[in-house]
Amino acid sequence: MKKFVIAGALATAVALAPVAFAQTPATTTQTDTAKPKAKTAKKAADQTSTGTAGHTAPKDQPATTEAPTATDSAMTLGTVHLPKGLKADGKDLAAGTYTVRLTADEAKPDAKGSSEVLERWVEFVKGGQVAGREVVSIVPNTETKLVQKDTPPKPGASKVETLKGGDYTRVWINKGGNYYLIHLAAG
Repeated sequence: MKKFVIAGALATAVALAPVAFAQTPATTTQTDTAKPKAKTAKKAADQTSTGTAGHTAPKDQPATTEAPTATDSAMTLGTVHLPKGLKADGKDLAAGTYTVRLTADEAKPDAKGSSEVLERWVEFVKGGQVAGREVVSIVPNTETKLVQKDTPPKPGASKVETLKGGDYTRVWINKGGNYYLIHLAAG
């Protein structure tokens, strides 16, 4: 019995050794101040360009690959079929087939680091009348892997899928080299 207790204590000590002996910050020397570390310099550059610390890209993913671009005019994105009633901008949107139309209205996002030109309003049109509207996130084709892990719809097509938990439904449209992501709350 004593052997098992001693072995368990030894295994715990070995497992916790990296935590107990973690590196502590080294004291600053004359040579360290002459050359700031790359992360510190990058963080300082980010703060100067935006004025605040703000959101930064995850470490395992590259930052935006190009300047965000999207059309600033209204256009029809396509037709989607909503299998159940949902909420768009807090208002009921009945099940059915809708034409989705991108507007020129920017959504003025609150998130730091997001681009206003890539957050716009879309309208759900049925029978020539606007039945509802919601914010759409426009993702350039080159950045899809940074945002979404699922298989995207083919060019000119769309996907409507209920997300895990059933609280939201995602409408995903592929048009003109951009992906348009709309998230609607359950009705």
